[in-house]
Amino acid sequence: MDEAAYRSACRSANPIVCPFEKALVAKRCFCEKAVRHNIAERDVAGCSSAAVAEDCGALLDLLRHNAQFALHLTHVEGGLPHAKEMKVQCGGLLGLQRELDPARADDETVENVFALVREAMERFGDLASLPYGEIVKTVSSFEIRRRSGRR
Repeated sequence: MDEAAYRSACRSANPIVCPFEKALVAKRCFCEKAVRHNIAERDVAGCSSAAVAEDCGALLDLLRHNAQFALHLTHVEGGLPHAKEMKVQCGGLLGLQRELDPARADDETVENVFALVREAMERFGDLASLPYGEIVKTVSSFEIRRRSGRR
Protein backbone atom coordinates (compact mmCIF):
# COMPACT_ATOMS: atom_id res chain seq x y z
CA MET A 1 0.00 0.00 0.00
CA ASP A 2 1.46 3.36 -0.96
CA GLU A 3 1.64 6.16 1.59
CA ALA A 4 -1.21 8.21 0.06
CA ALA A 5 -3.55 5.20 0.13
CA TYR A 6 -2.48 4.46 3.71
CA ARG A 7 -3.23 8.03 4.83
CA SER A 8 -6.62 7.92 3.10
CA ALA A 9 -7.46 4.61 4.79
CA CYS A 10 -6.37 6.06 8.13
CA ARG A 11 -8.61 9.11 7.77
CA SER A 12 -11.65 7.01 6.87
CA ALA A 13 -11.12 4.41 9.63
CA ASN A 14 -9.94 6.92 12.18
CA PRO A 15 -11.77 10.26 11.70
CA ILE A 16 -10.91 11.61 15.18
CA VAL A 17 -7.14 11.46 15.57
CA CYS A 18 -5.83 10.89 19.08
CA PRO A 19 -3.22 13.51 19.96
CA PHE A 20 -1.39 10.89 22.06
CA GLU A 21 -1.45 8.28 19.29
CA LYS A 22 2.30 7.61 19.43
CA ALA A 23 2.15 6.87 23.17
CA LEU A 24 -0.88 4.60 22.70
CA VAL A 25 0.61 2.68 19.76
CA ALA A 26 3.83 2.21 21.76
CA LYS A 27 1.69 0.77 24.59
CA ARG A 28 3.16 3.19 27.10
CA CYS A 29 -0.26 4.76 27.65
CA PHE A 30 -3.82 3.47 27.44
CA CYS A 31 -7.17 5.24 27.29
CA GLU A 32 -10.79 4.25 27.69
CA LYS A 33 -11.72 6.56 24.80
CA ALA A 34 -9.17 5.08 22.39
CA VAL A 35 -10.28 3.37 19.21
CA ARG A 36 -7.62 1.12 17.72
CA HIS A 37 -7.29 -0.07 14.12
CA ASN A 38 -4.78 -2.06 12.11
CA ILE A 39 -4.23 -0.68 8.64
CA ALA A 40 -1.66 -2.21 6.28
CA GLU A 41 0.02 -3.98 9.19
CA ARG A 42 0.32 -0.74 11.14
CA ASP A 43 -1.44 0.13 14.37
CA VAL A 44 -3.29 3.43 14.60
CA ALA A 45 -5.23 4.93 17.47
CA GLY A 46 -8.08 7.36 17.32
CA CYS A 47 -10.52 8.81 19.80
CA SER A 48 -14.20 8.10 20.24
CA SER A 49 -14.94 11.70 21.23
CA ALA A 50 -14.06 14.94 19.46
CA ALA A 51 -14.35 16.91 22.72
CA VAL A 52 -11.93 14.57 24.51
CA ALA A 53 -9.49 14.74 21.59
CA GLU A 54 -9.67 18.53 21.75
CA ASP A 55 -8.79 18.55 25.47
CA CYS A 56 -5.93 16.10 24.89
CA GLY A 57 -4.71 18.20 21.96
CA ALA A 58 -4.67 21.30 24.16
CA LEU A 59 -2.67 19.41 26.80
CA LEU A 60 -0.20 18.14 24.20
CA ASP A 61 0.31 21.67 22.83
CA LEU A 62 1.03 22.93 26.36
CA LEU A 63 3.41 20.04 27.02
CA ARG A 64 5.31 20.78 23.79
CA HIS A 65 5.49 24.48 24.59
CA ASN A 66 6.66 23.97 28.16
CA ALA A 67 9.22 21.30 27.19
CA GLN A 68 10.93 23.41 24.48
CA PHE A 69 13.97 24.27 26.58
CA ALA A 70 14.34 20.72 27.93
CA LEU A 71 14.23 19.37 24.37
CA HIS A 72 16.78 21.97 23.17
CA LEU A 73 14.31 23.62 20.81
CA THR A 74 13.91 27.32 20.15
CA HIS A 75 10.30 27.03 19.01
CA VAL A 76 7.69 24.36 18.39
CA GLU A 77 5.49 24.46 15.32
CA GLY A 78 3.58 21.39 14.25
CA GLY A 79 4.97 17.96 14.96
CA LEU A 80 8.32 17.09 16.47
CA PRO A 81 10.79 14.43 15.37
CA HIS A 82 9.62 11.00 16.54
CA ALA A 83 11.98 10.62 19.53
CA LYS A 84 11.19 14.09 20.88
CA GLU A 85 7.47 13.58 20.33
CA MET A 86 7.66 10.31 22.28
CA LYS A 87 9.44 12.12 25.12
CA VAL A 88 6.74 14.80 25.19
CA GLN A 89 3.79 12.40 24.94
CA CYS A 90 4.97 9.60 27.22
CA GLY A 91 7.10 11.67 29.57
CA GLY A 92 4.46 14.38 29.79
CA LEU A 93 1.65 11.99 30.69
CA LEU A 94 3.85 10.07 33.15
CA GLY A 95 4.93 13.35 34.74
CA LEU A 96 1.33 14.49 35.05
CA GLN A 97 0.37 11.14 36.57
CA ARG A 98 3.19 11.49 39.14
CA GLU A 99 2.03 14.97 40.07
CA LEU A 100 -1.54 13.82 40.56
CA ASP A 101 -0.63 10.58 42.38
CA PRO A 102 2.88 10.44 43.87
CA ALA A 103 2.30 6.77 44.78
CA ARG A 104 2.50 6.01 41.03
CA ALA A 105 5.91 7.70 40.63
CA ASP A 106 7.56 4.42 39.60
CA ASP A 107 4.90 3.44 37.05
CA GLU A 108 6.09 3.13 33.46
CA THR A 109 2.62 3.31 31.90
CA VAL A 110 -0.46 5.49 32.12
CA GLU A 111 -3.58 3.35 32.44
CA ASN A 112 -6.18 5.90 31.31
CA VAL A 113 -5.26 9.16 29.58
CA PHE A 114 -8.89 10.35 29.58
CA ALA A 115 -9.23 9.94 33.36
CA LEU A 116 -5.83 11.56 33.92
CA VAL A 117 -6.73 14.65 31.88
CA ARG A 118 -10.13 14.95 33.59
CA GLU A 119 -8.55 14.67 37.05
CA ALA A 120 -5.93 17.29 36.14
CA MET A 121 -8.62 19.70 34.95
CA GLU A 122 -10.66 19.16 38.12
CA ARG A 123 -7.70 19.56 40.46
CA PHE A 124 -5.99 22.53 38.77
CA GLY A 125 -9.01 24.24 37.19
CA ASP A 126 -7.60 24.26 33.68
CA LEU A 127 -4.75 22.75 31.71
CA ALA A 128 -2.70 25.96 31.67
CA SER A 129 -2.38 25.82 35.47
CA LEU A 130 -0.65 22.43 35.65
CA PRO A 131 2.78 22.26 37.34
CA TYR A 132 4.70 22.11 34.07
CA GLY A 133 8.03 22.76 35.79
CA GLU A 134 7.72 19.39 37.54
CA ILE A 135 6.11 17.59 34.60
CA VAL A 136 8.92 18.64 32.24
CA LYS A 137 11.46 16.95 34.53
CA THR A 138 9.85 13.64 33.60
CA VAL A 139 9.82 14.63 29.91
CA SER A 140 13.57 15.29 30.12
CA SER A 141 14.36 11.99 31.83
CA PHE A 142 12.02 9.81 29.75
CA GLU A 143 13.83 7.24 27.63
CA ILE A 144 12.33 5.42 24.69
CA ARG A 145 12.60 1.65 24.85
CA ARG A 146 15.21 0.37 22.46
CA ARG A 147 14.30 -2.38 20.03
CA SER A 148 15.80 -5.71 21.00
CA GLY A 149 18.68 -6.89 18.83
CA ARG A 150 19.83 -3.35 18.03
CA ARG A 151 22.61 -1.41 19.62
